[in-house]
Order: sequence, then structure tokens, then C-alpha cells
Amino acid sequence: MKSVLIIEDDPEIIHLLEIHLKDLGCEVSSANQGDTGLRMAINEVPDLIILDVMLPEMDGIEVCQKIRANNVQSPIMMLTAKSEEIDKVLGLEIGADDYLTKPFSVREFIARVKAIFRRQKMENHAEKVNGSNGAMKFDNLSINVDMRKVTIDGKKVELSPKEFELLVLLSSNPGKSYDRTKLLNLIWGYDFKGYEHTVNSHINRLRSKIEPDMSQPKFILTTWGVGYKFNEEL
Repeated sequence: MKSVLIIEDDPEIIHLLEIHLKDLGCEVSSANQGDTGLRMAINEVPDLIILDVMLPEMDGIEVCQKIRANNVQSPIMMLTAKSEEIDKVLGLEIGADDYLTKPFSVREFIARVKAIFRRQKMENHAEKVNGSNGAMKFDNLSINVDMRKVTIDGKKVELSPKEFELLVLLSSNPGKSYDRTKLLNLIWGYDFKGYEHTVNSHINRLRSKIEPDMSQPKFILTTWGVGYKFNEEL
């Protein structure tokens, strides 16, 4: 049974989401304030967090940032009544995994939730592709897919869910170039056309955590005019 935490101050939306999440077999908890939701996210570490942007006490952007700062890697779907591009980009770049603008259809919400759970299931079985324990090693970089653990010279590197997924995808296919649109579709699970710069932001943050020299990347290379690839020579 998947556990879902809803952080939302509108009781009608909470009730609506609870009904459909329980229909999917999920165990649901909720909070109507940002600070309360943050504490629950840290303590419960649910399989999915549904997070409203406009919240009392602490807004959703700050909650999202603090969830990631506390190394909680649960997928986060942000909800907001705002539709400006800057809100969507900001939400994705601070560590959210998905973004749904109110008003939204129940059908679309369910489809997004199922897509997130499918990606989790695929990650859980990634060891079948990458070895018996899902471990890969490239020079001083080690990636354990099964444990969702990345180390450099034996020291653990903390990655957001999307940073980890990008690294696993690229490193599982060394030498294969992916354009930004393809990465958006594969990692975010559906079409984010027009937000290719979000990929750039995630790649830059990933590089800052694993590359010894950002100006001369060793692991994640830029394929000029195309996108990115993992260094096949390692």
C-alpha cells in the first residue's frame, strides 16, 4: 500500500483527493498548514507528497525546499492556482517532481499519480538491468540503483529524485546522447515542452555534486547541438 501525504489548506480539495487516492489503494494523511506538513513529511517519509503552493504559516515553495534540505526524497507533486510559467519552473527547479495547476481534472490527477508510482516501480526493478544489486561504478563514481545511493571516493552524495533519475538514465546508456525534450519526457513522465531549461538546471546541479571540475565535466558531457550524454570512455 502506497502512503500519500496531502499538504493543502482547502478541505474540499483534501476530501476529493483522499477519495480518489484511496480508490487507488493508497493510505492517506493530510495537513492544512505548511509547517505541520513539513514535520509530517520528515517524520513519515511518504511514497508521495501532494503539496499546495499557497499555504498558511509556510508556503509550498519553502516547504518543498526544506523537505529536500532534510534529505527526504519522496516524490513531490505541487498544486497551485497560479498558472504563470515562473511558478512552474521554480517548483520543478527546487526539487518538485510534478506540477498540477488548479483547477485540474480528477482524471489528469490520477494519471499523474499513476505515472509517479510507475516510475518508482521501474526504479525498484532497475537492478535487473544494472546488475544483481543495481550497482554501477565509473572511476571514482559509484551508483547503487537498488539503494538509491551515489558515492564519490566512497563519500555519499545527496541527490534529489530527479537528479538521481537523470544520473541513472545517462549512466545506464553510456555514449547515448539525449536531447532536452527527450529527457523531459523520460524523467518527468510526460510532455513539458517549452521547459527544456529545467533540464539544464538539473544537469548543472547534478554536475556540481559529482564533477571534480564543472568547467571540464568528466562524467556528464554536453553533446553540442543535441543535449547530454554519459562519458562512454569511463
